[in-house]
Amino acid sequence: MEKDPYLWLEDITGDDALAWVRAHNEPTIAQLSGERFEAMRSEVLEILDTDARIPYPGRRGEYLYNFWRDEANPRGLWRRTTLESYRTDDPDWDVILDLDELARAEDENWVWAGPEVIEPEHTLAMISLSRGGADATVVREFDMRTREFVSGGFELAEAKSSVSWQDEDTLLVCTDFGEGSMTESGYPRIAKRWRRGEPLADAETVYEAEPADVRVIASIDRTPGFEHTRLGRYTDFYHRIRYEVRDGELIELKVPTDSSLSLHREWLLIALRTDWQVGGVTYPAGALLGANFDDFLSDTADLAMIYEPDEHSSLSSVQWTKEKLILITLRDVASHVEVVTPGTWERRDAPDIPPATDTIVVDIDHLGDEVFYNSSGFTTPSRLLHGTAGGPLVEIKSAPAFYDATGIDVEQFFATSKDGTKVPYFVVGRRDEPSPTYLYGYGGFQNSLTPGYIGGIGRGWLERGGTYVQANIRGGGEYGPGWHTQAMRENRHLVYEDFAAIAADLVDRGITTVEQLGASGGSNGGLLMGVMLTQYPELFGALVCSVPLLDMKRFHLLLAGASWVAEYGNPDDPADWEFMAKYSPYQNVSESAPYPPILITTSTRDDRVHPGHARKMTAALEAAGHRVLYYENIEGGHGGAADNKQSAFKAALTYEFLWQTLGDRT
Repeated sequence: MEKDPYLWLEDITGDDALAWVRAHNEPTIAQLSGERFEAMRSEVLEILDTDARIPYPGRRGEYLYNFWRDEANPRGLWRRTTLESYRTDDPDWDVILDLDELARAEDENWVWAGPEVIEPEHTLAMISLSRGGADATVVREFDMRTREFVSGGFELAEAKSSVSWQDEDTLLVCTDFGEGSMTESGYPRIAKRWRRGEPLADAETVYEAEPADVRVIASIDRTPGFEHTRLGRYTDFYHRIRYEVRDGELIELKVPTDSSLSLHREWLLIALRTDWQVGGVTYPAGALLGANFDDFLSDTADLAMIYEPDEHSSLSSVQWTKEKLILITLRDVASHVEVVTPGTWERRDAPDIPPATDTIVVDIDHLGDEVFYNSSGFTTPSRLLHGTAGGPLVEIKSAPAFYDATGIDVEQFFATSKDGTKVPYFVVGRRDEPSPTYLYGYGGFQNSLTPGYIGGIGRGWLERGGTYVQANIRGGGEYGPGWHTQAMRENRHLVYEDFAAIAADLVDRGITTVEQLGASGGSNGGLLMGVMLTQYPELFGALVCSVPLLDMKRFHLLLAGASWVAEYGNPDDPADWEFMAKYSPYQNVSESAPYPPILITTSTRDDRVHPGHARKMTAALEAAGHRVLYYENIEGGHGGAADNKQSAFKAALTYEFLWQTLGDRT
């Protein structure tokens, strides 16, 4: 495909784009709509809208805040209550902002993108509002006391902005300041200090990244007595140069540029992605180190090894309360929670965490010691646990079962990939005979897939006799940074070999058949589906490819694509394109290969992965004579949906497509 006949599908806009989308959406909807589709859409929407869901809280001062969507409030309510009221079955919620009312008043399709609240006062917030779910947002100052947007206050036009409060009259702002102020990846490259009352154009520049960088870094921690200002730049997706600002001077933090940092009060944490040698000691990739921050800046710190991984375990997350560190690790993809005392770095198991569950920190009070955990499993509904770090926990909320899990088993297996690596995956279903199977994968950017509750899949797939499989392939972070780094760039083929090995293993074990095996993935997982289609079509009965990257020759030229060159390679470099060309789905469409049916979905408002990827692939497949269904939501952003109704519709499309292509076969 030396000349690209479908390049125009990247640039098509307005009525022409709408006509093209409708011409593809309408036959897809017509084919997939029906009684079963409507039943599944209604069932998923019921789960998404029900008041029986847990309203997950976030502590800000004396109140617990929550953002809530339901049938009556599809855009959502930002609301708050007290802990005492929250503990009851029917909390007394105080609505701070009604997004549906705001959208109607302003004739905008606002989607909530979150607040940046000033701490510790909790009086003002910079609220980000997205049109249709895009990453770019409008940011407006909101007074949490009067519950109104501040007239003449801070406001940023639509852009991929970030803000941080310096004080009630000053912001640190990264946004689109005009020509030359954005990186090649489409993110801000300049940080400015913006004082109340001055034009944004007159704001003081405090730091600039390079145009070829991914983005600038600028943040302020206002913890009383431990104030910090951090500046820096992402030189690529994984490498950062970072500075602490002291008395107006930039002090570079001399850590590996690919490490992650957490600064809390007087303590610095360093999570390593690669080995680091300091003073004759080599600290391994995946380790978590701790030090006194002032000592670190003066090169007198003793680095403490808080956590060291092994071949079965990895660091999942770290969160600070005022006095404790919550450490969550994965061991063969099962979570383990510990509480760490800084200074001595003594680790103890967190009490009262249910065994054999996936546990995450929902919220934590870094000005106190309160913590909220959510624990669940594939078949075990969520439980919200509350207490203090290291102290006893009490269940204060629980979700009902959203599907009947009677007779449904959860098992973990390991497939052997082409290079001999054992790759884990979970199977959820009834194991009496081969059944229609929905295999899900991602495999990129060190994102881990963990075994949390699957209410929608349970209702739309498992209850109807299907089997669900979750693949923990390389490219993710389930076994630490090495599980990811070994599958980057020229070794990307390992991701696809892992997924193909799991697909074959499912058939070999008698869990399913090739004709009954469907797979699904979105974003980087959409690329995974494109590779399965063009490289491994004989392994699948159907594929669902959502908000995907597919044209790896041009991905770096579209929207945020340049930021992912570190992950995939640079197609403008002939050496890189040599290995990328072997798997890039768009360039490898074949007219003669027998492809399984595929459903491709995207969003017009996706400003992260360009919808042109999905459109061009659809056009190329159609021209090659293959069966392809296509659906493009005109809202939704990279998530593909802007509200619960759209999410339920999109989920039902996937389930119905898979039932039609897999479920009627024997």
